[in-house]
Amino acid sequence: MTSTPSMDVSAARALIAANPDVLVVDVRTPGEYATCHIPGAINLPLDQVDAHLNRIVADAGGRLLLVCQAGGRATQACAKLAGAGLSGSTVLTGGMNAWKAADGPTSGADDDGTSRWGLERQVRLVAGGIVASSVLASVWWPPARYLAGLIGAGLTFAAVTDTCAMGMALARLPYNRGPRFDAEVTLRRLRGGPPAEQAAS
Repeated sequence: MTSTPSMDVSAARALIAANPDVLVVDVRTPGEYATCHIPGAINLPLDQVDAHLNRIVADAGGRLLLVCQAGGRATQACAKLAGAGLSGSTVLTGGMNAWKAADGPTSGADDDGTSRWGLERQVRLVAGGIVASSVLASVWWPPARYLAGLIGAGLTFAAVTDTCAMGMALARLPYNRGPRFDAEVTLRRLRGGPPAEQAAS
């Protein structure tokens, strides 16, 4: 099993500053991206990578730096791209959590004080809520405890496989959709085209 190419925040900032061909690709949900992202990054949600994989591989015009919240989704995207023949992609170690902790520059609604919960935090809320509710309900209906066990098993499987079915399901909720994802705009940027606001002017 080959390891995923990755780099820390300081190396990523130096790479971005020194190489204008590097394209930062944020694979979080549109809602997370709209809240806070690296300036100049484009949004390509992980759940859209498979749907557009062949075009992404064909259109990518430079080195890709893949970013998510903590690194897991970016690692999955990197593996998908490498499996389809696109080499040279790199994952930002620690994702946006590490970027913000290192005081990296950001853009988005967070700059105006409007924050949106990240997908990992939403998973913790939903999973914890289901477990707590199941344990409480089992006082009156004992089989409810099996639901808590099922969630625990699912979280264990998610950790072992570095995937999260609950996270992928939550990503499809309207709360996480944010601005409408436009695949054509993203693919144009991958080819080295201008940002949407420049292309429209």
